[in-house]
Amino acid sequence: MKKAICTGSFDPVTNGHVDIFERAARMVDELTVCVFMNNKKKSLFDMRERVDLLREATVHIDNLVVDSSEGLVSDYIKKHDINIIIRGLRSATDFEYEVNKAQMNRHLAPEADTIFLLTAPEFLFISSSGVRELAEFGGDVHGLVPECVEFALQNKTQK
Repeated sequence: MKKAICTGSFDPVTNGHVDIFERAARMVDELTVCVFMNNKKKSLFDMRERVDLLREATVHIDNLVVDSSEGLVSDYIKKHDINIIIRGLRSATDFEYEVNKAQMNRHLAPEADTIFLLTAPEFLFISSSGVRELAEFGGDVHGLVPECVEFALQNKTQK
């Protein structure tokens, strides 16, 4: 069985993320989308909210499982017998950052390979941080995030 993982903080999950998940899920038997804690980021949604939003946004992907973790990706993939890490890339800057992470994961879990998927052109400008900022200022996030996330952002950011 081919098992892969997509990791991130997903605060919030965007339509760009969902596109990567849909495409990745077609390549493997089981895709895990795992929310990892990122202590360097101030989160808008707590871990439980992010997991719930991911489950709702990806309910249409039959072979996708949503989970959460606070440890190292390398430990998680060893524990769950996953040997493919899938990462989305929007830009050359993303590539430079992601290749370093991939090499570190390769050092820690040599049995795992990282596959990079290029973001679809219509989603290149979308980032979770940009969506959070837009929502916090009352901007329109319609079309940038799944509908469930749009409603959650409205409820979270209404003053």
